[in-house]
Formats: sequence, structure tokens, C-alpha cells
Amino acid sequence: MNLEEDKRKVIEKLIREGYIKSKRVIDALLKVPREEFIPEHLKKYAYVDTPLEIGYGQTISAIHMVGLMSELLDLKPGMKVLEVGTGCGYHAAVTAEIVGKDGLVVSIERIPELAERAERTLRKLGYDNVIVVVGDGTLGYEPLAPYDRIYVTAAGPKIPEPLIKQLKDGGKLLMPVGRYLQKLILAEKRGDQVIIKDCGPVAFVPLIGKEGFQ
Repeated sequence: MNLEEDKRKVIEKLIREGYIKSKRVIDALLKVPREEFIPEHLKKYAYVDTPLEIGYGQTISAIHMVGLMSELLDLKPGMKVLEVGTGCGYHAAVTAEIVGKDGLVVSIERIPELAERAERTLRKLGYDNVIVVVGDGTLGYEPLAPYDRIYVTAAGPKIPEPLIKQLKDGGKLLMPVGRYLQKLILAEKRGDQVIIKDCGPVAFVPLIGKEGFQ
């Protein structure tokens, strides 16, 4: 089992297929050890490009989806990013690599056990620029707002209003919207306007919370 070789092959495939283009995203995906974020019995599948079970009815996103979302958000070093749905912490780690030591990732998880496990893994791997918060991610995290970028790793009925409010002017928000037929929606805040772009069909677990599916 050569995970490093598996990782290199899957990243090369994603580059060929056009999911990832920027050096920042490619380097981050090559650096973060996905195997550290998944249950022991699934480690051999770490670089199979598919979602994997992480417990509590949740999944780690497929590698191409993490790459695609990172590209669409146009993440840059030094940015402050809000992630809704920490899960196992893998996506937060990739984002943390891209925004760098001068950046910050604030990640909210509603399931305390997952938050605790993710935080432990992130600390072990040295991601000190990630803060994991237990709470209702659909309400955002007001104490550290506003954010340059916000992304949601579960599908809701609509973009939650608190997230739009906590986004900086000129900031971008990315989330899947819909229950059965979901679309990945990119929203850009320009003054009082929110410009919406449909980035195609996706499949995510449902977003649970006050502004999500109850």
C-alpha cells in the first residue's frame, strides 16, 4: 500500500480532468494526508476519489470536490475563511494550507464527537491556523466575522441569511443548495447585491440547523 503514490496519481488525474488548475490548490492537496482523517479500516481507500464514511451519518468529501470548491472560492494566502461542517477536518486542512499561517480557518461542526476528533487530528498535523467550534453552522460564527470566504459542506434549502451577513463586501460564499437535486451555488457579495452562479449538480449530506433542514 503506497499511499503517496496513490495520492500523486489521483491528483494528476484531477489536473487532467480540469478539476484543479492552480498551483496553490494542487500543492495543498499533495501536502495534506487524507489517510489521517479517516477511520483505520478505510485508510487503504484514502486516495480513491470518493466520499467515505466517517461515522454519525457523515462523510469525508471526494478529493475532486474539495479541489473544485477550493478553486471556485479563489482562496488566497492571508484570508479568513468560515467552513460550515468540519466533519473529519480534511477540507479544513486543505483550506488552511492554501490560506497559510497568516490566514485563519474557522470551522463549525454540530456533532461534538466529530469536532473533537477533527481538532485532535488537525493539532497533531500542526494546523494551528484552524479553530474548530461546536455549534449550529447555519448561523455562522459572529465573534470572528466578517469572512473573506465562506463555504458549506452540506446541502441546505437556501443560502442562510446569517452567512450572507457575515461575508465581507467582495467576499465569496459556496454551498450546495437543494435536497434531492442539489446545485453547487457560488454567491458573491457586492454591496447590497448578491450575484449568484450555478456551478453544476452535486450530492452532499443535508445541512441540519435553524437555517437548514430541521
